[in-house]
Amino acid sequence: MANPNLQQSNSIFGNTAYIAPSTTSLDVAWTHNGSTALTGLTPAVNSVNKINSMLVSNVSGAAATVTIGISNNPTYASGTPYYVAFGIAVPVGATLIVFDKTTPLYITENQSVGVLVGTASALSIVASFEVIT
Repeated sequence: MANPNLQQSNSIFGNTAYIAPSTTSLDVAWTHNGSTALTGLTPAVNSVNKINSMLVSNVSGAAATVTIGISNNPTYASGTPYYVAFGIAVPVGATLIVFDKTTPLYITENQSVGVLVGTASALSIVASFEVIT
């Protein structure tokens, strides 16, 4: 794996990805740039994704829980998850700031981000990130 030197990066592109789990099973099917799939927010070879913020909004009529983890494998279920949020209840009509620019996370090509919700179709998750090469 080639982890780019951040001080000597060639390019930095801003992106926004989103996921709205329709089941209570693990979901890693992030979408960005309108329709581009980005499984697990895993970056391309020779790049790193810097996640600047992640918001979880409850779009349902009842409280719902969210768990967000980072796996040490690009195929989330094949690795060990390390949780940044675990079973947090998001009230009706509320938005949870899981992390923001003061606590960014770097996802390398051997890692992935997964989401698990307690209620299907209740939460919408949005991540702002930079692709650094």
